[in-house]
Amino acid sequence: MPGATDIPTRDRILYASAELFRRQGYAGTGLKQIATEAHAPFGSVYHFFPGGKEQLADDVLRTGGRFFLALYEAIAGAAQTLEATDFADACPIATVAGEIASTHELLRAATADVFESWLAAVAEDAVEAGVPAGGARPLALSVLAALEGAFLLSRSLRNIEPMTACSKAAVALVEAALTPDPTSPETTEDPTTMETTA
Repeated sequence: MPGATDIPTRDRILYASAELFRRQGYAGTGLKQIATEAHAPFGSVYHFFPGGKEQLADDVLRTGGRFFLALYEAIAGAAQTLEATDFADACPIATVAGEIASTHELLRAATADVFESWLAAVAEDAVEAGVPAGGARPLALSVLAALEGAFLLSRSLRNIEPMTACSKAAVALVEAALTPDPTSPETTEDPTTMETTA
């Protein structure tokens, strides 16, 4: 885990658990393996999660669930706002970005900075929910691109069907990012070499 010492110990344990549960499942992951992956003393796992692996898994699942719900609600809320304003109140950043991208470098850079901050926030939330760090930015780009495209289509078609489709697609993208690839070397490890005891 790069830069592990910069991340609070509890967060490292949660991230490592989410990653290992994603790759190996609950039964195939042991607390010692989680502590090793998190670069944390074994005792700190019980310090932060006195209920052991069950409590830890509960926290990981609830964090992931909150991410799904927040993503769905954010897009659903944007769709309602768009409809309530007669399709006038879309994303202000995208509206300006499309208008000035080739003519005003200072404003183009400002919109790029805003988009980058959004991408970073979505990617950070995705990692906390258990998405591998290497897949978090591509996921954020996909979700944001789908959302901005849905805004444009909804304004043009004057209905929220694209926004509804976008929310479902975004959830599917996150689900796919959280589902282990059975052909990946990470998920085809010999199960007999995995630690299974808590």
